[in-house]
Amino acid sequence: MDVLQPLNMKYRTVFISDIHLGTKRSRTDLLLHFLKHVECEKLYLVGDIIDNWALKRKWFWQQTHNDVIQKILRKARKGTKVVYIPGNHDEALRAFTNNDFGRIQIRLNDIHKTADGKRYLILHGDEFDGVVLYAKWLAFLGDRAYETAVSLNHYYNKARRLIGLPYWSLSAFLKRRVKRAVEFIGNFEEAVVRRAQEKKVDGVVCGHIHTPEMRMINGIHYCNDGDWVESCSALVEHSDGRFELLDWTRFQGLEITNDETNTLDDRDRRLVSAG
Repeated sequence: MDVLQPLNMKYRTVFISDIHLGTKRSRTDLLLHFLKHVECEKLYLVGDIIDNWALKRKWFWQQTHNDVIQKILRKARKGTKVVYIPGNHDEALRAFTNNDFGRIQIRLNDIHKTADGKRYLILHGDEFDGVVLYAKWLAFLGDRAYETAVSLNHYYNKARRLIGLPYWSLSAFLKRRVKRAVEFIGNFEEAVVRRAQEKKVDGVVCGHIHTPEMRMINGIHYCNDGDWVESCSALVEHSDGRFELLDWTRFQGLEITNDETNTLDDRDRRLVSAG
């Protein structure tokens, strides 16, 4: 059902990660739409915001990538507390841990206290990925394969749109169906939860595996905010401390391709609610 109203969404805290600026697959169009219409007191950038791995291979940087950074800096100037927790793709920033730049705090990890008094450990999560930790060459290889899958998926979905079919994610399908991928995600979630238990917190927020999820695991509220390559998702905290996952593509009811970025402002006037 179409709801003709302007977007003006306010939250206590917003968590986003895995934007991968510097790659063609980064959905900066949808992210700019999100940042334009969502306000928050605190914004967590939970790693892999800039993809230095990809930039080292081949330089790719569009104006929309600048726009994302400028939009975040503008929010910081206007009073939003911004905390940047570097991931493996932007790990060079870890050298600046506990420094502040342009009102943006750089932290290796953080403890966030919700409105209802619960404590959440915030981290990217790559430290629990054995491939990244012990076989970085294999991680680079996997990254290239992922880029190929996302590229193929882009063209496949162009064809689906021509015949009126909704968006479908190849890599998300593989994650759900390939046994080793399912096992990896399960092991990753369990490892993250164990760290949260060690820290004696109520929950944990992470990114890294590009799989948005929110559920209780062994008494810990596990939250993965997803990514801005496929799911275009964010985790938000409401004023009462309640958490929610937002799938921005579905929330709008729009599938916007990178070559449609210039017409995005026209679309901003409409909101198609989920369901």
